[in-house]
Formats: sequence, C-alpha cells, structure tokens
Amino acid sequence: MAAGYAEILRARHAMRLLTGTLVGRLPNATAPIAVVLFIRAEGGTYSLAGGLAAVYGVANAIGQPLLGRLVDLRGQPRVQLPAAVLSALAMTAFAFVGMDSLPLAYAAMALAGLFTPPLEGGLRALWPSVLAREEQVHTAYAMDAIAQEVMFTVGPLLVTLCVSLWSAQAALVVLNVIGVLGALSVVLSKPSRAWRSAPREAHWLGALRSSGLLVLLVAFLFIGTALGSITVAAMSYAEGRGGDAVYGWLMAAIGMGALVGGSVYGARQWSGAPERRLRWLVALLALFYVPLVLMPGPVAMVALTAVAGVFLAPCIACAFIVVDRHAPPGTVTEAFSWLVTTFMVGSSVGTAVAGPVVEWAGTRWGFAVPAATGALALVVLLSTARVLAEPRTSGRVARSSENDPNRAVEPRFSSGDRA
Repeated sequence: MAAGYAEILRARHAMRLLTGTLVGRLPNATAPIAVVLFIRAEGGTYSLAGGLAAVYGVANAIGQPLLGRLVDLRGQPRVQLPAAVLSALAMTAFAFVGMDSLPLAYAAMALAGLFTPPLEGGLRALWPSVLAREEQVHTAYAMDAIAQEVMFTVGPLLVTLCVSLWSAQAALVVLNVIGVLGALSVVLSKPSRAWRSAPREAHWLGALRSSGLLVLLVAFLFIGTALGSITVAAMSYAEGRGGDAVYGWLMAAIGMGALVGGSVYGARQWSGAPERRLRWLVALLALFYVPLVLMPGPVAMVALTAVAGVFLAPCIACAFIVVDRHAPPGTVTEAFSWLVTTFMVGSSVGTAVAGPVVEWAGTRWGFAVPAATGALALVVLLSTARVLAEPRTSGRVARSSENDPNRAVEPRFSSGDRA
C-alpha cells in the first residue's frame, strides 16, 4: 500500500511541496481554536470568539477563489507569498489589538481570512508538472486528502502546545510566522516558479462557467454540510456520556476513518470515469452516515463514527480529479479554490442547521442531518450525470517545471482518457 506513496515522495520536489503546503496552511487550520483560546484568555466571551472566527471563515471563503484566479493569471510566487505575509501581519495585529478595539479586531480577522494564500489549490495545480504519470497524479491527490486529515489533527495540538509553553497571543503570532515560512518554501521551489497556467478565455465567471464544476460544487456543499452537522450532533451525544473525552474520541474517529479510507483508496489504480466512481463513493458516504442515528454506547459509537469517516477522504481525492477534468483551461487553481470554499461554507451551514435541529428535536435527529444531506449530494450527482459525463479540456498546468519553462505541455486528460 505504501509503495505508491513512497514513489511519489521520492519524486524530485514532491516532499518539499507537500510539506511546505501543509506548513503554510497551519494558520488556516488552527485559526478557529487559536482565536477562541486567545479571546478567552483575554476575558472575552464565547460569542465574541465565535463571531471573530466566523468573520475569518467568511473572508477566507471569499478570498480563496479570488486569489486562486490571481494565481492563474499572475503565477504562484507573485500571489502566494504576498498573501501569506499580509494574512500573517493581519493576524499579528489582531494578537496585539485584542479586545482593546473591537472594530480593529474584526477588521484584522477579515483581512487575515481574505489574504489566506490558496496553497491547497496551488499544490494540486503543481502535481502534474512534478509527477511523470497520470496515475501518480491521482495517487498524489489521495495523499493530499490524507495529509489534510493529519494537519487538522496535529494543528490543534500545536496550538495547545504553544499556549502551554508561552501564551495564546504567542500562539497566534508563532503559527502565522511558521505559515509564512511554509509558503516561502513552496514559492521558491523550481516547480512553483516555473508554473504557468494554460491559456484562458477571458470571462468574468472564470472557473464557474463550467457546468460540470458547478454541479460538483453543489454536491460538495451538501457533503460539507454533513460533516459540519456531525460536529454539533456529536457534542450533544457526548453530554452525559463522558463529556469532552467522548467528544474528542468521536472527532478523532472521523479523522482516523478518513486516514484509513484515503490510504486504501490511493494505494490502487482505478479504471473507469472518475465521475461515475464519485457517485459510488458519495453513495457509500451517505449510507454509512445512517447508522449514527442508532446512537449506541460510546465505544460502539466511536466505531460507527470511524466507519462513517472512511469514505470522506476518497470522495475528496476523487473530486480533485473531477475538478481537474472540468475546470476551463487556465482556471485550475481557481477551480480547486472554489471546491475548498464550497466545502467550508457547507461545513458552516451544517453547524448552523444541526444546532436548532438538536435543540428542538433531539440528538438523534441531529445525526439524521448528515445522512439526509449526504443523500442530497448523491441526488445532485445522479440527476446531473449527463453534465458530468462531458468533461472539458483540462485546465491544468501549461508548462513543465522540469524541462524548458517555455515549452508548452499538452494537458494529460481529455474526455476519453482512462481515469
């Protein structure tokens, strides 16, 4: 199983790009918990902390596709590094302003979120120029999805470590400085410097003019909603059954299930169209959300939650391939950034929806939300199968970083290619 991943990591530049991207995204992964800990340490309320974190999240969702479009137009170094620096400066300003001036605090959080660099989409745009074969790119997408789960597991631990060693204020500053160093490592690499987007047709909609991409975004809005709703329902379940300890195990189980599922999925080569495979994966994801409504004892519930997470990373990895096939030429970074934004917005919607459902109808109905929204995602994919069956010419990288940077490279995917 590990052989495919090891082959990718041995490729020139691959380890540096993956590590740099993960390190560069630490500020984004840790911002919600870091902000809450900081505001609480300053004597603020959870409502204030939640409001500031929400402003960061909304600004981030707006900024990712906009910066992704700029990357496609101007290249990675000209956008990624300045954005990382501006985001870090804004978060540092927030750390020193604190609650002394709430308008400045909210403005700083908005700027920090808005200028978060689209490193995630940028990495996926770089893989084809780093890896020699199409199947390696597919495996890299799976490895990317697994690495995300690791980052969102390790990130909160790093925040608590920084807080225990120094302070919540120091945690905000240190993690953002580390993030800038990660972005710097990426943009100074040869693939990032040489990367150029494919020629693009001028259009104000950019990547969103692809009907196939729009379908995928709607489906992943529902998948994000499912994941967000589980976090609220799990918290309600944990009350009276062990509290924070049980809640922590439930959340860890989702991540562990995703790690296992993504590892198995990426370890083999898949034939057939990825659009068809995505429908099966989403169907399985929705199906294994259903047993959560049984709400057995904590040990069994942790096991069910782990199983429910198994198909999450494979869905995300397969979606990366579908995005690549449907993004209009010259919009690949923007398209990947839209997927990130949609998933984040969906997760926020899930938490907003599940709260009232749990309060009014009980925890069991809270766990029915992910099953229902997962089913809606499947309905979207099934009802639009004809749209997804006609991928555009890939919007991938147009130049190779390993050869002459002025030599064009034909996209590897077309509508008839084997996935």
